[in-house]
Formats: sequence, structure tokens, C-alpha cells
Amino acid sequence: MKIIKIYLVIVCLASLKLQAQDIHFSQIEFTPLALNPALAGANTTMQGIVSHRSQWNSVAKPFQTSAANFEVLLNREAKKRKGNFGLGLFFFNDQAGEPKITTNILNLNLSYHLIIKRKSTFGLGIYTGYGQKSIGTVDGRWASQFDGTTYNASIPNGEAINAPNYSYIDAGAGLLYTYSNTNGYMTQNRNRKLNVGFAVYHLNRPNNSFVSDNGLERLNMRFSSFINAEIGIENTNTTFLPGIYFQNQGNATEFLVGTYYKYLFKSGAIYTGKNKPLSLSFGLFTRVKDAVIGKLLVDWDRYTMGLSYDINTSGLSSVSAYRGGFEIFLRYSVVQKR
Repeated sequence: MKIIKIYLVIVCLASLKLQAQDIHFSQIEFTPLALNPALAGANTTMQGIVSHRSQWNSVAKPFQTSAANFEVLLNREAKKRKGNFGLGLFFFNDQAGEPKITTNILNLNLSYHLIIKRKSTFGLGIYTGYGQKSIGTVDGRWASQFDGTTYNASIPNGEAINAPNYSYIDAGAGLLYTYSNTNGYMTQNRNRKLNVGFAVYHLNRPNNSFVSDNGLERLNMRFSSFINAEIGIENTNTTFLPGIYFQNQGNATEFLVGTYYKYLFKSGAIYTGKNKPLSLSFGLFTRVKDAVIGKLLVDWDRYTMGLSYDINTSGLSSVSAYRGGFEIFLRYSVVQKR
């Protein structure tokens, strides 16, 4: 079993050299600017989210990813406006495996949401960002060090890494349709919300190689599409929040589908603001051919805390013992009628 684990780690790390994919979160809707740049300011007046993910603890040194997402609606108070501008900042740090392949990215997002009707908008978002990657060659385990039976550290790795760190400029764009009907009292639970989006990341296909800077190895564009909704069951405390998310980057495809079941324990006071709304949500999603994901959300007033865990169901499950990744996030959000 140990030999199998070592071999899989070697294969995974070797594949990083050939073709890299972007990070992914199981609670993808709570890293909105990694999903679509047009989501900046689309559903909130202001929000900040910090997230952390740890995965593959049972197979190799854990892959650790941390992210921060901030959005603000810029011109909500402007009179006779035909649309809303949104501004967003997205940062993440990712550390992968024993070679410590580290990625840092900071993106600036700008969006405009044209008001189609009082309850609907059509948005365009763009982003530009700065990325930096580095790799440590000392602790890595390479395919060239596999002697046919096991990993052998005495075998030279033979890796010609000319640029152990490099940086690049990145750019992308997205489209988004939103519908929001939150009229009525909270206890009536008539909420109906819908988001449909499509985005392309890495439109300029920046250099993606530790070996050469000749531009022959470039980061593949990532295509991201999704639809999610909020459906309140009228005159009950129950709300469903279904979602479908599809992403493709090179040969890698991710299809995530599922729903949350939300129960409102305490509604907020509309006029006095003294009572703070409290709800609990349970989610069950699947990343097709990869994992089953259990999710838990706690909403209290303007705060949300979320937890999720991936149960690995792919061919790697015999080594991972069905253990995938753990995630946690904390959000502060201000949502106001527009």
C-alpha cells in the first residue's frame, strides 16, 4: 500500500509539470470571484469572505489553499441610474505537495449590472490580476526517482528547473443574469432568486512553466458556467438552494451539482432590528466521478459560517480511504434592497 501511495504522489506531481489546473473549492458559491468576475456586487451591497481548504491528507502532504474575497456595490445611491457598478478583490494562496508548489494570485474585478427590470439585471465583469508561482526542488519526489519498485531518493531527479519562480499578468471576463424577488415579510418566505453565469479565465493564456519562459507552455483558459437559485417554500420556514456548476480547463472537467436545505429558526425584526435572523442549512452535492460532498451553513444576522467535507469516490479512493478535502469559510455580508 505504501508503494502505491508513493507511486500516485509521483504521478500527481509529475503531471503538474505537464499541465496545471486552477484551484477549486467545494463550496464554490462562496468564492464568487473565482467563479465569475461579474459576480462582484451582483447579490450584495458589500461582502467579505475568507476560506480555507485542506485536501489529500491521507495520500500525501496536504494541499493547502486559502482565499479572500471582497466585493462592494459602488453607485447604489445614485439617482436615475440605469445600472450598478461593482468592485471586487480576490486573493488566494495555494501550496501543493512536498515540492511546495506555491501559487499566489491577486485579481482586481470590475463589473457593471444593467437594470433590465426592477427585479432583473444583466451583468458584465472583467478582471486583471498578478500571479506568482514557485517550486522547491529539494523535497520533491519525481517520476525519474521511481526505480520500478519504490521511490529511491538516491537517484538524481534529472529535473532542469531553470526558473524556480516566475510571475505573470492574467485577465478574463464573465457574463451574468440575476433575478431577485424578496418582496414580503421574512415569515412569508416568498424569496425567489436566480443567478446564471458564464466566464472565461486566463484569456491571455500566460506562461506556465518552471522550465522555460519561451511561451511554449501556457496556462489553459478555464471556462466556468453555473446556475443557482434560492426557492422559499411560501408560509414555511423552509428554503431550497440548488446549484449546478461546470468548469473546463484543458483536459480537466469538473461538474458539481446538489442543493442545500435551509431552515429558518428565528426571523429578524423588520423595523427595530433587535432580533437577529438565525438559520441552519444542510447541503448534499456531488462532484461527478470524484466525490460526494456534505455541507453545513449557519447564518446569523449578517454572518455566515460554512463547513464541508469531500468523501472521495474516484479511483483514488482505495488509497485515500474515501477521504478528500475539508473546507471552512466565514462571510460578512450586507444585503439591501436595490
